[in-house]
Amino acid sequence: MSSRLIGVGVGPGDPELVTVKGVNALRAADVVVVPVMDTGERGRAEATVLHYVPEDKVVRVVFALNERTDRGRREAAWDAAGARVAGLLARHSSVAFATIGDPNVYSTFTYLAQTIVESVPGVGIETVPGITAMQDLAARSGAVLTEGTEPLTLVPVTAGAAVLKEALAGPGTVVAYKFGRQAREVAQALRETGRVEDAVWGSALGLVDESIRSAAELDDGPLPYLSTLIAPARRDGGRGGKL
Repeated sequence: MSSRLIGVGVGPGDPELVTVKGVNALRAADVVVVPVMDTGERGRAEATVLHYVPEDKVVRVVFALNERTDRGRREAAWDAAGARVAGLLARHSSVAFATIGDPNVYSTFTYLAQTIVESVPGVGIETVPGITAMQDLAARSGAVLTEGTEPLTLVPVTAGAAVLKEALAGPGTVVAYKFGRQAREVAQALRETGRVEDAVWGSALGLVDESIRSAAELDDGPLPYLSTLIAPARRDGGRGGKL
């Protein structure tokens, strides 16, 4: 039987938001890999996983998380991580990889899976979906993501504030991920497109240092990198107005 690599979404940080299927996958796997930065501190994925599996089952693998400027360093880190996981797959029939949010939405798992498919013949790749930060922020803030025929646009602000501004100028709800380092540009884009009033942002959702605030309170100070923004669609047609 071929080995399996299973990407498990463990949600945005609150351990109670891991699905039953996700918990079962973590517990059934022979080992659970968690991504860590080269500085070694415990990340959200690892902290969440440790609520459900013993520490001796967890393998910490260094990734160049958030590395965008040094492609060589990033590629080397991916190769090293892939080699480490390939070694685990040679010794175990199932390896789970825990990722915050969902493994198919801006996840490190995507790059790992591509590496493993090329280096481990016959490996099976599976994913278990997880709750995303935009879903959690919507639930905690009361922001409605979509109604009727409204589109939903998800933008990583790491692509630049201009991409966000273009999305805000269009219809529907806009969600921005990873905007903490560009909070000033995000606030300006919201003002220029008239989308400040109902917008909300949050960080550390479900954790002790959770912050959920109106986008009108955005200032020029730095925010956590993984901050999430929801700018709801303009709605003035009453109940069912977007059907």
